[in-house]
Amino acid sequence: MPHILMRNQRRLTMFLLILFIIVPIIEISLLIEVGDAIGGFNTILLIILTAFVGAALVRRQGIRNLQAAQLKLAQGQPPGKEVLSGIMLFFAGVLFVTPGFFTDAVAVLLLFPPVQMAVGLWVVKKLQMRSVHTQTHFRQSFGQRERDHSNVFDAEYEEKTDIDGHISDDREKKD
Repeated sequence: MPHILMRNQRRLTMFLLILFIIVPIIEISLLIEVGDAIGGFNTILLIILTAFVGAALVRRQGIRNLQAAQLKLAQGQPPGKEVLSGIMLFFAGVLFVTPGFFTDAVAVLLLFPPVQMAVGLWVVKKLQMRSVHTQTHFRQSFGQRERDHSNVFDAEYEEKTDIDGHISDDREKKD
């Protein structure tokens, strides 16, 4: 089991390396390139503009998505696709608000339903695999013990009440 933990720890380390080191390097280099081409002030304006336009696009798609989910619920169908799309729209919104052109490009990709479904299904598949692994590990750790049923008793009882609604005591009272 330790090799699985090490593999997951390496994956997490790579993810964090990409998230906190490589993505900012890409963003900074793109900001420098765009700043050289159109000027620093125009670059800042463009970043602000993409944040507002992106937020408006995510809002519009989110409203449509919510209406589609409500329609499916009204028809008695599960809105699985709509929920997945909503989660992807949330991440697109976060990426749009994050300053930079690379994150904006990824956010634009997340606005397209085929990309939403592909990424969403990939994430669901990864979560299911992790869930199966966790359940298997749990069963292996705790499920193999023999259960001791010697202290389990099967019994029935009957509650008797008198005319006043008080519970009667069938035991004889000794004075």
